[in-house]
Amino acid sequence: MTRLRRRPLEPPGGEAGFTLVELLVASAMSIVIVAAASSMLISAVKSQPQLSKRAQNISTARWVTERLTREIREGVRVDQATASKVSFLTYVRHTPCGGSGALASGTPAIKCEVTYECTTTYCSRIEAAEGTYTGTAVRIFSGIDTAGVFCYVPSTEPDPLTCGPTASPTKATYIGVKLHIPNPSGGSGLTVSDGASMRNATLSN
Repeated sequence: MTRLRRRPLEPPGGEAGFTLVELLVASAMSIVIVAAASSMLISAVKSQPQLSKRAQNISTARWVTERLTREIREGVRVDQATASKVSFLTYVRHTPCGGSGALASGTPAIKCEVTYECTTTYCSRIEAAEGTYTGTAVRIFSGIDTAGVFCYVPSTEPDPLTCGPTASPTKATYIGVKLHIPNPSGGSGLTVSDGASMRNATLSN
């Protein structure tokens, strides 16, 4: 008499399924991964406006320093010089001083008094006739956190070649510019700096 051997039952086609425990573990892991990805996405979306604003401030600060140094290079004389304000006589291509009209091509530039003044949040520019330091102030940059923007050579520092405050504005031949932009997310900020020598610069000063 032949005995029938019992064989374990196998699913059709030899395919194994998932147990309830395995399904629960996989679901929990999926929830954790989705939550982490969502948190990273939300954080990136929230910080994007701040990053965009900072990038815009940096770009504008570079444009401002480039414009300022161009005018400094055409400068003839520094009339007022502090850490937050500088007035210098320079050549501009407007007519008249402070006007919006541009000179025709080939027409020589005219002398005007240009004043840059900075607070702890923004810098403004005034263009007026020679010896005039008041007028319509045009805000050219916002986003700084210190008014100490300008330095000069020669200065009152022990080393006359060190850019710093100056006791005699009219003797200054170099103007340094430093715009400090705070970090919107905290921590150290970023400094955009430049400078230029005026056309009156001589080795005898």
